Amino acid sequence: MVAVEKVRCVPGSANDDASLDLNAPLCENCNSRHVSLCGVLKDIELCEMSELVKNVTKHPKQIICSEGDNPEYLYSVKDGCVRLSKMLSDGRRQIIGFLFMGELFGFACENGYSCTAEAITNVDLCRMSRRALFEKFEKLPDLGHKMLEITQTDMDNACGQMLLLGRKKAKEKLCSFLIDINKKTSKIKDLSEDKIYLPMSRSDIADYLGLTIETVSRQFTILSKDCVISLCENTDVTILDRDRLNLIASGE
Repeated sequence: MVAVEKVRCVPGSANDDASLDLNAPLCENCNSRHVSLCGVLKDIELCEMSELVKNVTKHPKQIICSEGDNPEYLYSVKDGCVRLSKMLSDGRRQIIGFLFMGELFGFACENGYSCTAEAITNVDLCRMSRRALFEKFEKLPDLGHKMLEITQTDMDNACGQMLLLGRKKAKEKLCSFLIDINKKTSKIKDLSEDKIYLPMSRSDIADYLGLTIETVSRQFTILSKDCVISLCENTDVTILDRDRLNLIASGE
């Protein structure tokens, strides 16, 4: 029997189906595929996506895209953590989200990127042309349906952020934040379900929750003294009493 070598699609080649690049990663082996936009595609359909995708790596504090810039690309996080923020006219910063593996940004901004995206950790990204991706929806309808699902999720998250900033008290805000990050990272990090991965700084958390750094640090200390959480020396926090964490977050 003759061994058949699997052909890897090379973006930008004259004939993707016949091109071979032994150094190019196979999309079907991507660690983030199961939680990303491409997760809805069959293996055979990934060659269509490979025409659009370029791998990009950013280091901590590097800008990925800036608020107001021409929205040429969409980005999908393969690994790492990305911070989304907006600047007020007086120079104050409002962080509007933290993105982890599988999350997408850059598609809801026809007149310019609506926020600035910056790497918190080392970040690996898939960069795609927005126009080229949208043109694929007719040929790959599952991709369009997945984009609609992502848009609906983003709208739900925006409503949740409005409630968080507008109605909740400091301790409720922090507990809600910890629960949200735990839900996000428990599926992608090799951590126990009671571990919370927090690569962002206290300043980042404060700018996300609309609090001061001092208030955030004080609330962390209170939750630790009350044995709701345990603070670790690294970026992790351990949940000691999940029921109480949920009660505080809900305002009870």
